[in-house]
Amino acid sequence: MPLALPLRRVVLRYRIMAGQPSGARKYVAKQRDELPPKNLTLNRQAAHYYHLLEKFEAGIELTGTEVKSIRDGNANLKDGYAAVKDGQAWLVNCHIGAYHAGSYLNHDALRDRRLLLHRREIDKLAGRTQEKGVTLIPLRLYVKNNLIKCEIALAKGKTLWDQRETIRRRTVDREAQQDIREHRRKQ
Repeated sequence: MPLALPLRRVVLRYRIMAGQPSGARKYVAKQRDELPPKNLTLNRQAAHYYHLLEKFEAGIELTGTEVKSIRDGNANLKDGYAAVKDGQAWLVNCHIGAYHAGSYLNHDALRDRRLLLHRREIDKLAGRTQEKGVTLIPLRLYVKNNLIKCEIALAKGKTLWDQRETIRRRTVDREAQQDIREHRRKQ
């Protein structure tokens, strides 16, 4: 099912004209700010298994059937990672399923895809990924200004103890929020 995304909303506002008979109004079209980017695919396990150190926004070099397949929701970032090879950033092992109407023009589902970043960002990522235990993982694919972007993060793996601590902290926060809501209802 194709997604129809409105890029801008136009709001008609009226302004009372100065020096005109009472009730004279002029309608003015005003554009609202851009809508927030729409997530096409999320890597939900990333925050569970990794400490996210720094996030980057990257464009992706895609073929036409890959774009259509991603917009249909046939992408999976779960096992994917990013790497810097020969001065270029690559998205590796990211599964983008075949487009149903692609025929012989369909793409390979697990091919490496080039990430489009500035040179200084690529150099920074190359230096940081040389450190022990630091890797690049994709967090989400989203649409921004009608282009598909990938959010990648420098990440360090969590130990089992860290994972349990995160779950424990999340549970405590959720229970505290529930107690606050119940207390407000009683008043």
